[in-house]
Amino acid sequence: MLAAIGAILVASLLAPLAHRLAGRRVGWLLALVPLGAFAFFLAQAGRVAAGEVLTEAYPWAPSLGLALSLRLDGLGLLFALIICGIGALILIYAGGYLAGDADLGRLCAFLLLFMASMLGIVLADNLLLLFVFWELTSISSYLLIGFRHTDAEARGAALQALLVTGGGGLALLAGLVLMGGAGGSFELSVLLAGGGLQAHPLYLPALACVLLGAFAKSAQLPFHFWLPAAMAAPTPVSAYLHSATMVKAGVYLLARLSPLLGGTPAWAGVVGGVGAATMLVGGGLALFQSDMKRLLAYSTVSALGTMTLLIGVGGEAAITAMVVFLLAHALYKGALFMVAGAIDHEAGTRDATRLGGLWRAMPITAATAGLAALALAGAGPLLSFIGKELIFEAALELPRFGLAIAAAVALAGALFTTVALIVGLRPFFGTARPTPQQPHEAPPGMWLGPALLALGGLALGLLPGSVQGLLVAPAVGAVVGEPATVELSLWHGLNPALGLSALSLAAGVGLYLGWERLRGLAPLVERAGVWGPSGWYEAALAGLNAFARWQTRLLQNGYLRLYLLTIVLATAALTGWALLAGNTLAWPAIAGELRFYEVGIALLLLGAAGVAVRSPGRLSTVAALGVVGYGVALIYIIYGAPDLAMTQMLVETLQVLLFVLVFYHLPRFQTRRHPVARAITGLAAVLFGALMTALILAVTATPPESALAPFFLAESKPAAHGSNVVNVILVDFRGLDTLGEITVLAVAAIGVYALLRLRLGREDPS
Repeated sequence: MLAAIGAILVASLLAPLAHRLAGRRVGWLLALVPLGAFAFFLAQAGRVAAGEVLTEAYPWAPSLGLALSLRLDGLGLLFALIICGIGALILIYAGGYLAGDADLGRLCAFLLLFMASMLGIVLADNLLLLFVFWELTSISSYLLIGFRHTDAEARGAALQALLVTGGGGLALLAGLVLMGGAGGSFELSVLLAGGGLQAHPLYLPALACVLLGAFAKSAQLPFHFWLPAAMAAPTPVSAYLHSATMVKAGVYLLARLSPLLGGTPAWAGVVGGVGAATMLVGGGLALFQSDMKRLLAYSTVSALGTMTLLIGVGGEAAITAMVVFLLAHALYKGALFMVAGAIDHEAGTRDATRLGGLWRAMPITAATAGLAALALAGAGPLLSFIGKELIFEAALELPRFGLAIAAAVALAGALFTTVALIVGLRPFFGTARPTPQQPHEAPPGMWLGPALLALGGLALGLLPGSVQGLLVAPAVGAVVGEPATVELSLWHGLNPALGLSALSLAAGVGLYLGWERLRGLAPLVERAGVWGPSGWYEAALAGLNAFARWQTRLLQNGYLRLYLLTIVLATAALTGWALLAGNTLAWPAIAGELRFYEVGIALLLLGAAGVAVRSPGRLSTVAALGVVGYGVALIYIIYGAPDLAMTQMLVETLQVLLFVLVFYHLPRFQTRRHPVARAITGLAAVLFGALMTALILAVTATPPESALAPFFLAESKPAAHGSNVVNVILVDFRGLDTLGEITVLAVAAIGVYALLRLRLGREDPS
């Protein structure tokens, strides 16, 4: 499993080089890598279907008990096959869509990076590892959405997606940490085996944080607005990220964690309620769009809400419906996005109101679009029809709110049917309309992928038994936490579910017939959107930028003295509070231990410091500071630190020379500061001096119990072959520290030399 992720990451690194070597065929070449991973995971399907969970673990941070642990069960296998299978087709499609584009290699690299990140999410057994891959998907999707970085709309959409999903990622991290703390482990398999999180006091905070992260990633209300805006990305990106993979990461997380967090009223109410609202709002907003990608994007939001609703309902029937619907949605929505891109690529527009009669020029694309549109509408004999029937049956079995949920799903089904007719019927039939480009059939690389996906939905609808035991049942069992028995069939008999399905189809046709008049309300809906979540986002972003500008003006004002004043006051306040609160201050009786020369040096230092503060000129200030530095060197000599004294004297000498040379070229020294400002500066200096005094007294009052001194004495000769312990410490045990001191001296000397040369150069007229 780790090898599959690694191979895709390596392919991502090599994609630009592969593009230079293979040209427009680079998509076909790079698709071999995810295709190989698809074959590997498909080969494990038999073992997973038999109930085996495949695991891998590699040391990560052993001291913390963390490992790069991966696990493959039914749910992970289903997602891995979707990620790799559709990913291979997307790479082929991208090669045709961006044929001749110099940036095709970069797009393929980003797609492969995203693919590896998604694989990491669905295979991770460690919660922190899952979060790492989770954030990698946010970063790689930012790069993909903003691929056309010269386009302001693409940059804004990329930033919006990153901020929304990244903010959700921070909430998710908090939730995962709380889960790990409550469960005593960050290994998902351990938590699933132990259980008991729902009774823990941290359950509700962990649940809230996890749901925020999942809802943001899967575009649930009120975070749904970022997904349609992300349609500024190239179509291969939209077809992969926003239909088949990224937006389903939140659905995967909810399904994966439902055995740990689900089954409570809070879970059912929030997850089910948000899912139902997203399902209806997303489908409703789709009707006011004419751009085919935005139509599909809003219907994707609605579909994600449907999956979230089913996870919130819980139970084997609802989870079975969710798994079947998820698989069907990945097939038909990926196909329809690629069809929309093909139409835009060949006709020059994807505005549904400007398209018609394209079936003669694009017959293969038209047939593919029709088949995928039938799947979107949930018509038979396709896998999505089976999924829709299962959703109705699961809803009608509920003892509470069953009829309401079934009615909501029927309304969403009607909206899906309308969208299907708009994107799958309207562009190809009816009166031919003039388009910006002369339409013609797309190249094979652009119709192969959508055709295979659409035919896949048809094949699985006709032969549902081929996946019910191999893929669906293991995935359902992984979510419900016990082996599941799944029976899929195309015909369920004459029952209420079939009636609701037929009713939703008929209602969808009726909405389609009135779509043109309904579209007239689009400007009103757009104006109302300013007061919705997208408007809140814009207001929040504007407020954040305004706060950042104010903070920058206040803190990054360009005055070094204010920076130093802030640092000094903050250090004095925080450290002083810690000393006072911890009662660590001790005032030793040292008056009788002072020697006359120590008192003399102290008075010399204080006097020199006073002269430096009150001096009217720069040179006299530098001279006074030099006296302070040499006085400190005397202290080092008195207390037996000749190496420090030598370093201090050298640095002080170079510093005085450097300051003198620099100050020579500065304008005349003037003091114009307000007396209040001078008083504040003086107070800060006194406070900092008092703090350092208190720290020194606190340290010296504690009896020294060092384990280093005996170690150095014992190891100096045998380990470093030196009898002078001080030299051995400086050269061997603290060699890097000494190297740093030498480097400082060398840099200072070079600076002085450069200034001397500069001065000489100015005096020399030649």
